[in-house]
Amino acid sequence: MKKILFTFLSLLIVTSIFAQDQVKSDSPYETKFWTDAPIIAGTVGLNVAGVMFIQNKEDLTDYQLSQRDKNDIWGIDRWAAGNYSLEADRVSYIPFYGSFALPIAFLAAGETRSNIGQISVMYVESMATAGAMFTITAGLVDKSRPLVYNPNVSKEERIEAGAQRSFFAGHVAATAAATFFTAKIFNDFYPDSPLKPYVWGAATAISGYVGYLRIEAGKHFLTDSVVGLVVGASAGILIPELHKKENKNLSLYPTYQQDVLGSGYDVQGLGLSYRF
Repeated sequence: MKKILFTFLSLLIVTSIFAQDQVKSDSPYETKFWTDAPIIAGTVGLNVAGVMFIQNKEDLTDYQLSQRDKNDIWGIDRWAAGNYSLEADRVSYIPFYGSFALPIAFLAAGETRSNIGQISVMYVESMATAGAMFTITAGLVDKSRPLVYNPNVSKEERIEAGAQRSFFAGHVAATAAATFFTAKIFNDFYPDSPLKPYVWGAATAISGYVGYLRIEAGKHFLTDSVVGLVVGASAGILIPELHKKENKNLSLYPTYQQDVLGSGYDVQGLGLSYRF
């Protein structure tokens, strides 16, 4: 997941830098290189810190594995304990990867084509924001995946550190960020379009489908997927909304924090402010 994230963000950042100036006045958004570049740097910095947290996670001990009991899981999630499907895992990557290309492929026509650079900048920020929230949370929260509760899965797979970051669903968050970003851009560029309900519906359906597959695969519980969808959708909607021309009082700004949560890492991040 983290390799996919960094490759994707790197490509988008390069695209954004070269396309930043290709903006027409009919866009409902406003982007500025010297404002957005620090935001992108801050969110990428948070992703780096999150990956460090993830890499420091430890495998379960034999004793810890023996203490895993699905009866200790919330009732809303308990039904998924023990799920494991390599096929569902494989299939989940199809809409996951497909969603990454959706914003550019879908919006590279009509009014949006001339603003593709501006859209790319906001897309980078949306994906990096969702990625930062995922990596930081996954690195700091220890929660075993559903497959850990399946005695038919190999012990090695059940105890590995990667199986202890069920919360929250990163694939769902990334898919939701991409699809809801697309819906938000479409909504703002074509406010009178009768297709808007279908675009928003498609964003929800694609993200929900990935969430379902990740649960079936034994990678996440229901609450993990729901939170992932909410986080991703929020990033996909909020970042473009913050860039709308009429939202002058609402802004994002880069921040810097030393020794986050006593981890020994210094982290660049983002702040949100509203001027009354």
